[in-house]
Amino acid sequence: MSTITGGCHCGAIRYQVEGELIVHALCHCTDCRRHAGAPVVGWAMYAEDAVKVTKGQPKVYASSEHGRRHFCADCGTGLFYTNANIMPGIIDIQSATYDDPDAVPAMMHIQTAERIRWMERAHELPIFERYPPQA
Repeated sequence: MSTITGGCHCGAIRYQVEGELIVHALCHCTDCRRHAGAPVVGWAMYAEDAVKVTKGQPKVYASSEHGRRHFCADCGTGLFYTNANIMPGIIDIQSATYDDPDAVPAMMHIQTAERIRWMERAHELPIFERYPPQA
């Protein structure tokens, strides 16, 4: 078992994970997309006691009746999601906030019933390592 570290964009909040990954999924649900401002959000699920905030304190937003989204109040980076009603004892980490996001590969797509239609073929779009050349 290795230690995973991560944090928010501005560095005010840092965390570490020491525990077994349950699943790492890419979520397409409307709630996640709107909260993150992104077409898909990566979530790595662990037992709650595997995650320790080592610096700062996330602000908690009640995004639904039971859902709680934890984020940095300074820079706005989304960090964690908990829902004691449907996932007791479980925490989801926004996996793009890992110091090494490649350390834990995604395993599946979820909530694709709510996926933005153009995301179905996004992998077919032209690819540029940086910005495309200017015409």
